[in-house]
Amino acid sequence: MWERQAAAWRNADLPTVEQNSSLNVKFDPKMTKLTWDCQENATYGECVLIHKEKGQIKKKVKDKECQCTFQDCSLHGGVTLTVEVNINQRRISETLVYPNPGGEGTAAQNFSCLIYNADFMNCTWAKGQAAPNDVQYFLYIRDSKKKIERECPRYLKDSGTHVGCHLQDLSGLTSYSYFLVNGTSQETGIQFFDSVLLLKEIEQYDPPNNITVYCNESHCFIRWEKPRTRKTRSIREFQYQLDIQRQSNTGSSRNQLIVVSGDSGNKYSFPRPGLRAKHTVKIRTADARRAHWGAWSQPAGFGSAEPESSLVHIYLLVVLGTLVCGLTVSCLFKRFLGTHRLFPPIPRIKDKLNNNPQIDHQIIWEKFTHDVGKGDKEEVLAVEEVTEAPANA
Repeated sequence: MWERQAAAWRNADLPTVEQNSSLNVKFDPKMTKLTWDCQENATYGECVLIHKEKGQIKKKVKDKECQCTFQDCSLHGGVTLTVEVNINQRRISETLVYPNPGGEGTAAQNFSCLIYNADFMNCTWAKGQAAPNDVQYFLYIRDSKKKIERECPRYLKDSGTHVGCHLQDLSGLTSYSYFLVNGTSQETGIQFFDSVLLLKEIEQYDPPNNITVYCNESHCFIRWEKPRTRKTRSIREFQYQLDIQRQSNTGSSRNQLIVVSGDSGNKYSFPRPGLRAKHTVKIRTADARRAHWGAWSQPAGFGSAEPESSLVHIYLLVVLGTLVCGLTVSCLFKRFLGTHRLFPPIPRIKDKLNNNPQIDHQIIWEKFTHDVGKGDKEEVLAVEEVTEAPANA
């Protein structure tokens, strides 16, 4: 399989530039190697690559070697290469300019790649603004060791033009990889676009695994496991972001996002909320060196599931109860006044005796004294009932 991919890469080679001089300098962009003809009595040498973004990149030439190999770098902006050698105590310097042939504005643009779910990668690009209608682009990927080369196995198309690539096999790719997008057209030459990407920087991490929440009387504890990644990484290479929300009848109340470093042991604790309410927590992951956050996890719930009465509701209930009580008392008072007017009280006979406060219902006993000369005997008067005889008929 690799032989076929290597053949495809050879067909996609960038143009090699030669300089007609005594050193016969050549540059191979595939290997980023600069070569020249060896000379006798050469005692010193240096190679210089001038990059528009990185500036000068210098390499010393080893004894009896007539070549320099540079690390992979983007070449679509053009580079200038210089070779300096000392021959018979005379310094010879020659320069080679490596351009990007083709029509200006025909190269692919807005190129980017993203690794997701640890095993897949998508690369996308857009058609050049000045590219003709029949342009077709091709993507080639090479590892930093320059041993494994492959063409995109599955292109994404827009009106027949390749504008993306999907890869399901990332094996063989090293930390740094070189990406080349070149193009063909029957109308004009197409410029190429290339880029060197650090795969760790383009990987979007999955959410953490096995999120659990435990609460005691005073605190809540959240634990999780680090996500699966393309390459095994230490816990210090991760950072996590927590989104804790309180659920209520009126919706969710979002708090400030919490960032937790990977060396914290994949756990976080906080004081238990005083109110009885249901809470949820979501977590997402990013590289510790840059905040390129991945997708959120599914919410994990904790806390009471009973609906919570807010303070506003309690206040409204108190006010409503007060109004109802006030209206009830007012109605009863008005009813009492109406009844008093319809049925006035009946006046009572004045009781002088009872109204005398000094008597106060006391019984007065008269003091009887015996008259002088009277005996103890009492006179008795006899009364006889006479019945009248009826008259004769």
